[in-house]
Amino acid sequence: MIILTLNAGSSSLKFNVINMVTEASLADGIAERIGLAEGFVRWTIQGEKGRIELDMQDHKEALNAIMEKLHDTVLKGEDVAAVGHRVAHGGPNFGDPIVINQAILQEIEELAFYAPLHNPANAMGIKTAMAMFPKVPHVAVFDTAFHHSMPDYAYTYGLPYDLCKKLGLRRYGFHGTSHRFVADRTATLLGKPIEKLKIVTCHLGNGSSIAAVARGKSIDTSMGLTPLEGVIMGTRSGNVDPGVLITVMEKEGLDAKGMNAILQKQSGLLGISGISSDCREIETQWEAKTSDRARLTMEVLGYGVLKYIGAYAAAMDGIDCITFTAGIGENGPMLRSWICTRLANLFGIQIDEKINQARRKGDRLISTPDSRTAVAVIPTNEELAMARFASKFA
Repeated sequence: MIILTLNAGSSSLKFNVINMVTEASLADGIAERIGLAEGFVRWTIQGEKGRIELDMQDHKEALNAIMEKLHDTVLKGEDVAAVGHRVAHGGPNFGDPIVINQAILQEIEELAFYAPLHNPANAMGIKTAMAMFPKVPHVAVFDTAFHHSMPDYAYTYGLPYDLCKKLGLRRYGFHGTSHRFVADRTATLLGKPIEKLKIVTCHLGNGSSIAAVARGKSIDTSMGLTPLEGVIMGTRSGNVDPGVLITVMEKEGLDAKGMNAILQKQSGLLGISGISSDCREIETQWEAKTSDRARLTMEVLGYGVLKYIGAYAAAMDGIDCITFTAGIGENGPMLRSWICTRLANLFGIQIDEKINQARRKGDRLISTPDSRTAVAVIPTNEELAMARFASKFA
């Protein structure tokens, strides 16, 4: 069974082709700069990398270019059994993956109120793929779905209750597909049923979120109504006193659009460091001690993560494992060490620095056998998780 997964952005389209018999990725890649000059499609097909320069007017042209390449290679003589679509925001109604029909598609578009940068693009990708594959199931997998198990006291904001009900204001959380996948893999790595574990999953990348996973269920997470809340990210601010926003808007003469641009595009790692939104560049200067702002940036990020870990330990009445994933979580040994060193006494953590520093892939424990709390590094695979969901409807 072959499953195609798609993740549509406003000017990009990520794809993955997965053989569900072996759960191996046959091909993956991305079309970028859709609707812009200097567009291109980049791919890895059965280990071979390739790229073509291609100006694409819309997502239909992008998907046509992708499928032409796939039909000449991994899909020769093979049919796509289902298409899994990543959808950023499912709002209050969507707690499980669902086969998309016109009514569902309309709801996804209406949820752009919560995710204006993501849901319209997701809907555009869905429409394009449904036109190309009209006879197979198209399955929406929502980033917010895993967090629907949060109790009301964890997702409720301290705003007027009636206003929250009217506008659907609450903590929804994101990266749910990743948090679910990584928590399951953590249980497998530890050789224990997930129903008996308390795990804090730390998805740290250009967008970052932390989740408390108690007995396989998300009970709290750091992102909120939108992906802005929580720890600092590549260009997003994370938690900010609302009074700061009012002050900046008044003093700088900004409207909501101007304030949003600062919060979304000019803050976080980039805003504090003045170096880059790429953690690798900042970490290099942090390690070399060539920039105090690089040190400050990484310690602000690390401090934010360790505060969430401490809070979620209280929420779950203990922790069995802390798991790091995504670009920074998987490839940032210095940050992992900084965080775990400061949690060592509280949680009895002992890190094997040789394993922590090793540039190796795959699931692994970086804590020693006698560490009271385990610490793991597990590569996330949201595409495989999406494909598993989609295959159930094929």
